[in-house]
Amino acid sequence: MISSKLKKVFDRVVDFVFSVILIFIILAIAIGTVQLFVSLWNLLAFKGITGNYIGIISDVLTLYVLIELSRSLVEYFNTSKLRLTFIVDAAIVFIIRELLITLFRHEAEPPMLYALAAVLLVLGALRVSSVIVYQREQRPTAHVHD
Repeated sequence: MISSKLKKVFDRVVDFVFSVILIFIILAIAIGTVQLFVSLWNLLAFKGITGNYIGIISDVLTLYVLIELSRSLVEYFNTSKLRLTFIVDAAIVFIIRELLITLFRHEAEPPMLYALAAVLLVLGALRVSSVIVYQREQRPTAHVHD
């Protein structure tokens, strides 16, 4: 058995590490948002119809991934558990981001598309099942009285 003092030290270390990670993610989101607004000026260069939109779409989706990861850390501080749904959401957005960029640049190869589709299918199933499990945990258990 783990002693209570050792468990307290472990919990404090994990809280500290997650706090530092959350601070870095918040800074990255803030810096990324500022850079996103600065890069809007590049759209005025009018380099064809598509211009620099792929870069902006990529940046927005990257910020969304960071936001989902930060939500999972905030949820950890509230419940002392990492919620799988936030992490899976971030992974799904990351895969979709890569898929969009690959398709937009016309670099998609069939084996890669099949692999990404399989990963998305697994992540989608994991997302749905994690929501179902979470809802079951939140539902009060009914006790049958004889």
